[in-house]
Amino acid sequence: MLVYVVIALLGWMLGVLINYLADVLPRKRQLSAPFCLNCETTQSLFNYIVWPRRCPKCDYHRPIRSWLVELVYIGLAVWLWYSPPENLGFLIGLVLLVFFGLVIIIDLEHRLILHRVSFAGALLGFVIGIRLHGLWVTLLGGIAGFGFMLILYFLGEWLIRLIAHWRGQTVDDVALGFGDVNLGGVLGLVIGWPGIVLGLFIAILSAGVVSLIYLLIMVGIRRYKMFMALPYGPFLITGAVVLLYFQNLLKTWLK
Repeated sequence: MLVYVVIALLGWMLGVLINYLADVLPRKRQLSAPFCLNCETTQSLFNYIVWPRRCPKCDYHRPIRSWLVELVYIGLAVWLWYSPPENLGFLIGLVLLVFFGLVIIIDLEHRLILHRVSFAGALLGFVIGIRLHGLWVTLLGGIAGFGFMLILYFLGEWLIRLIAHWRGQTVDDVALGFGDVNLGGVLGLVIGWPGIVLGLFIAILSAGVVSLIYLLIMVGIRRYKMFMALPYGPFLITGAVVLLYFQNLLKTWLK
C-alpha cells in the first residue's frame, strides 16, 4: 500500500511541474518564479503549490486546470505502476506522458507549441526511439513525421490563401502551425518507421471526428463561424498514445 502512496505523490509532483511549465513558458519563454496569471505578481512556492493558491495582490485564484492536471497525473502514475506499457516500462512511460501533457495544455490554452518544448521533446524522443527501435528506424520515423506534417502545413497555407481570395478578405486563422510540424517529427522519433504512418492516420481520423462533433454542437447553439480551426497537437498526441500505451489493444482490434 505504501508504494502506491509514493507513486501517487510522484504523480502529484509531476502534475505540479506540468502546471508550472504551462503557466510560465508561454508567457515568459523561460523558467521563472511562479506568478499570478492575472496581474503577474510573484508568488511564494507554498502559495502557488499548496495553499491558498490565489494571488495575494488581486485575489485571482489559480484555474481549475491546476487541480485537474494534478488529479489526472496521480491517476496516470498509479495506472502505469500497476500496468506499465510493455515497450516503455513505468519510468519512460511516465516521462513521456509529462511531455505529452505539457504540449496538450499549452496548445489548448494558447494555440501554440513552443519550439523549446519541441526541442526538449526531440532529445527525449531520440533517446527513447533508439532504445525502442534502434538508430535508423528512429531517424526515419522522425524524418517521415516531420516531412508529412510539413506537406500538410504547406497545403494548409495554400488552402487559407485560396479561402482568403474566395472571400475577398484576410483569414486570420491557420490550418496548422509550424509547431505541429515539429511535433510530428518528435512523435516520429518516438514511434519510429513505419509506425508513425499509423500514428498520423489515427491523429487525422480523431481530428476529423472531433471537428465534426464540434461543428454540429456549434451549429446547434448557433455559435458556428466559418473556418473555425481546432488545436492539432492533442490529436497528434492521441495517435502516439494509442500506439505506445495501448499497443496490445490495438493489435486485438486490427485482427
